[in-house]
Amino acid sequence: MAENANTSCPVIWLLTDNKSGHRNQLKGLGNRLRVLAGASLHWIDVSTVETPLWRVLLGRPPALDPALTKPDLIIAAGSGSHRLLLALRKVKGARTLVLMKPGFPLRWVSGAIIPQHDRVKPGPNLFMTQGAINAITPVAEPSTQPRGLILVGGPSAHFFWSDDTIMAQIHELLHNYPKWSWIISSSRRTPVSCQQALAVLETSRIQVLTPQDTGENWLSTALAHSRCAWITPDSMSMVCEAATSGVPTGVFQLPAKRRSRVALGLAAMQDQHLVTTWDDHYKVMTARPGSRILFWQADAAARWVMTHFLPTGPKP
Repeated sequence: MAENANTSCPVIWLLTDNKSGHRNQLKGLGNRLRVLAGASLHWIDVSTVETPLWRVLLGRPPALDPALTKPDLIIAAGSGSHRLLLALRKVKGARTLVLMKPGFPLRWVSGAIIPQHDRVKPGPNLFMTQGAINAITPVAEPSTQPRGLILVGGPSAHFFWSDDTIMAQIHELLHNYPKWSWIISSSRRTPVSCQQALAVLETSRIQVLTPQDTGENWLSTALAHSRCAWITPDSMSMVCEAATSGVPTGVFQLPAKRRSRVALGLAAMQDQHLVTTWDDHYKVMTARPGSRILFWQADAAARWVMTHFLPTGPKP
């Protein structure tokens, strides 16, 4: 499916495995390239394209929709899309770009956009981001109403999860700020026990949601109507989304597992005052709306892509 098709503009193929996190990264970067460079975006669902290993090894493209416009740039996110990306790496006139650290040598593609916490050695064809790119855009007019958003994740490889610890912090917020209204949303990783503990919090000023209650664009709308956001540290993608929105963002406290790369990335965001720790939660609750530091990784990455990988003039 193409967006903003125009033969004089850069043509970008977005290879998706349709996993929500990977699609979100492609959407965030693609949207900025469409706005900044007038790019024509063409989404390709890799599950519909048969890519045998020999095509990957030789860089021989499989059969694709003949109606597809010849690309200037091919971008892939998620390991499920890597086979097709590598099979397309020799398409004449096209550059290839991978999002996140891949399982293959980076020299096999033209460039990569990788989070700093993946600890990849810097290079001229690499752009390092803080956390993963996302599709959230900064809120134009931050809310001044006393409304808060709480996003709850669950067990992960990077933090020791505890229902009791998270619920104690949530209870403290609700008790200390009784005049605020709240939306609390769990995720697919939230344990049933925690979901049940959250459900009993619902009142006229506290709305409790589950993943079944939210849609693709729900988070951006919720952030736009919130004066603050609180997120469990295991949900790095949601932390980055909240920080991108410009809404004052706090991170609940959980003990990190040893040498967790995500925990180190989160600590770096805290050091740069992009998010706030639980110990300083009053700073989030008293922050002046619109006072947050601009943190828009999709925009920064798109500008880097334009400089390094897109044609500067009209296509012949």
